[in-house]
This record gives sequence, structure tokens and C-alpha cells, in this order.
Amino acid sequence: MAAFPFVIEATDGAARAGRLETPRGAVPTPAFMPVGTAGTVKALTMEQVRAAGARIVLGNTYHLMLRPTAERVRRLGGLHAFMGWDGPILTDSGGFQVMSLGAVARIEENAVTFASHLDGSRHALSPERSIEIQADLLGADICMQLDVLIGWPADEAAAGEAMRLSARWGARSRAAFGEREGQALFGIQQGSCFEALRRESSQRLIDVGFDGYAIGGLAVGEGHEAMCAVLDYAAGALPAERPRYLMGVGKPRDIVEAVARGVDMFDCVLPTRSGRHGQAWTLSGPVNLKNAAFADDPAPLDAAIACPASRDYSRAYLHHLVKSGEILGQVLLSWHNLAFYEHLMSSIRSAIASGTLTAFRKEVAGG
Repeated sequence: MAAFPFVIEATDGAARAGRLETPRGAVPTPAFMPVGTAGTVKALTMEQVRAAGARIVLGNTYHLMLRPTAERVRRLGGLHAFMGWDGPILTDSGGFQVMSLGAVARIEENAVTFASHLDGSRHALSPERSIEIQADLLGADICMQLDVLIGWPADEAAAGEAMRLSARWGARSRAAFGEREGQALFGIQQGSCFEALRRESSQRLIDVGFDGYAIGGLAVGEGHEAMCAVLDYAAGALPAERPRYLMGVGKPRDIVEAVARGVDMFDCVLPTRSGRHGQAWTLSGPVNLKNAAFADDPAPLDAAIACPASRDYSRAYLHHLVKSGEILGQVLLSWHNLAFYEHLMSSIRSAIASGTLTAFRKEVAGG
């Protein structure tokens, strides 16, 4: 029996709208999860994150285990208390950052050994240690199995080897996690852009049994069209009765197209990263507030979004803040971008409920 009830309330083709019930509150789906890498959604308070519409946030195992350490977070009451967030938290397993940021010494059957990007100190991360950090020390509501990152492009043999190691690590993660009240564990489908590998990965995960299922190994350079081609079969290969989570995605067009193929959950650093670099997201694409064209523009970014950053400040003022290097510019643009993403998800849910997702897809620009 899955840890958290997942209720599908409406469908439109393969798209689903519903809710994931957690002990810390319901999460309407499709859902976008702001990324709180080091216990903070960059530039924003938790009150701003909540006001933007977020109901679940993501924490990062790799960064928190290195600084301030997961043990310290536990002593201080767990990640929810530490960061001041009373809603559900999903933590990644640390695998992606270990293999992209850390200096990897070796990936072996038992664990991945790496050097910290902070000070060069040596660490080992196994499936069991990842679960200990996420579930026991940080106290995450949703934990992820440890998996193996395969870059792009990848040949089929290497992708298959990485997928099968991820599957074995998934089984070990499940065994370490056990059966828990109030916490859930997601498995991660891998296989790069190879359909046979994705289907094999899905079956291996289903055989083990997880509370939800993620699609990993995309948004690593393959491009929008290739990603959609994988999602044409990858999402449907996972159980329909459980939530499906596309990791690390993405731009508004990526999200809308993934939803149309049956995906329910998303996370990405793009809203806050763009905001820190003078870029605002809109339904028609990104807006570069550094551009001199906005110097005399009195219009807000988007008056239809119920966020002060979107509604109450002119583009001229935001342009001034960005050009002046003022921290407030980064705060306001990050807040707007997150509110835009949450507004986008609400619009997607409404479109699914009304059977108009196909028309809505045509309104969303890629950027």
C-alpha cells in the first residue's frame, strides 16, 4: 500500500489533474516544486514561497550533507524546522550533484565515492546512507532512491549499465527505507533515450514497488524534441495510479508538453536562477529586464498574477534595479518567476479539468 493517497480528479488525454495527500498538506497536481538547494529557495523567504502558490519544496541531499551536515540539521529539529517550512518537502538522493559537482573517484556496486566541491574532503554515498540522510536526519516527506547519472550523449551499452546499477540501488533504497508512516519513497526510471532500456527500468522499479515514480536522465542536453520523444513512452510505462515526477524540468513549454504525456510533478532551478540574472518568465516567453526597451515601460510584469512582484512594480523600475545591481531586483524577479510558474500550473490544472489542454498548449511559448 502506497504511503500517500494520490487522487486523479480529471483527465484530458494522457494528462491528469488531481492531488497528492501528505500528512503536511495536499499538493495539487500537476505540481511545480521550487528548489531549495541548501535549505533556501534562493533570494526568497518561505513566506514568499508560500504566497507564490507553492505547496511543496525540494531539498538537496548533496549540499545539505556537506554543509551544514545532515546530522546538524537533525539536531536542530529536522529540515522543516531548520528552514521554516511547514509543508511537504521532497529531497533528491544526492546522486546527480555527486556526479556533476563532486570530483568522482569511482562508482562501484556498493557506493559512489567523491570529493566535496567545497573543500576536497572525501565522502561515500550509498543507497543506505542516502536514505538515512533523507528520511532519518533531514526528515523529508518524500525521499528519492539513489541513482546513477548518465550524461548526454550516451551509448546504449553505457546507458544500460547505469540503468541496471540504478535499479539495484533502487531495491537497496527500498529495503533501507522499509515501511514508514508519514514518509514516501520514489523510484527513478533511467535509460537515456533508449526505449527498451526505459521499459526495462520501469519494470524493475514496479517489481520492487515504490510510492511514486520519477523519470530521470532527461534535461541533460538532449533538447526539447528528444525529451518529448522519450516522454511519449516513458511516462506511460510507469504505474498510472501513482504520481510521476519528471526531474529537473524545466521551461514552461517543457512542463506543458510533459503534462500532456502524463507527468504530474516537476522541479527546476530556472525561476530563481533566471530571476538572479535579470530574466522574467511570461506565458509568451522570457523577458530580459536588462534591455533598454524597458527603461520607460510603466506596465507591470503581469497584472493577472496575484503576486506583488508581478503586479505592483513597473518594468521600468525592475529594469532600473537590475541595471543598478540592486539585490531587490533579484528578489522581485525570483518571486515573480516562482509565482508565474505556480500560476502556470494552476492554469494547466484548470485546462485539464475543462478539457482544453490542447488549446492551452498552443499558448505557451518555448523561450
